[in-house]
Amino acid sequence: MAPDILIELDNVKKYYEMGEETVKAVDGISIKIEKGDFVAIMGPSGSGKSTAMNLVGSLDLATEGEIYLDGKDIEHLGESELAQIRGKKIGFIFQSFNLIGNLTAKENIMLPMLFQGTDKADREEKAEELLKLVELTDRMDHYPNQLSGGQQQRVAIARALANDPEVILADEPTGNLDTKTGNIVMDFLEKMNEKEKKTIIMVTHDPEKALSHAKTIYWLVDGKVDKVTKKVNKQWKTIKS
Repeated sequence: MAPDILIELDNVKKYYEMGEETVKAVDGISIKIEKGDFVAIMGPSGSGKSTAMNLVGSLDLATEGEIYLDGKDIEHLGESELAQIRGKKIGFIFQSFNLIGNLTAKENIMLPMLFQGTDKADREEKAEELLKLVELTDRMDHYPNQLSGGQQQRVAIARALANDPEVILADEPTGNLDTKTGNIVMDFLEKMNEKEKKTIIMVTHDPEKALSHAKTIYWLVDGKVDKVTKKVNKQWKTIKS
């Protein structure tokens, strides 16, 4: 694997047995995520993009094929070791926010650092820094049900940044937001990519979001990569079809 490749899926398949039927959710995809890229995994409902997200994010293992995370073949790691690597390398942002209801905004952000063994004083300091970054310092002691959808997603972004990961994986990050708030979230992700040099992987069914913000797009159809397009000098070019 090339040194600038953070995540690689090599001819990966993910099949599910549904009674007597085999569902080929992902059917032999190859994806390479380079450091510093903004990648969109794009496709309609049923295209396999959610399954691909779980595989790219090391949340699931392949039926066949190989998955590498920072040069390590995760198929041969134990769950504890995989969870540690994933926790350090990847920050997750979900469409439904996935905040814990009985924790405050600050406590939600502190949680991933707890799993990495960060001491309490450092967790609090980092959480407050991140709340300032997403402009929610005045909401740090609020619970999720006391926050708007946009505020919850900004807390989720701050939580994703808690362990300073190299990769931010965003699953339909604007799916539950109005257009204006969604644009604010997308601009923030783009800022993290451009200024903080974070690698962004966004799963979406919205071509406008993909074309406006991503640099590389994997277009999925029926569990396969239909084509790959890349932005070169502000123009989209097909590099694989």
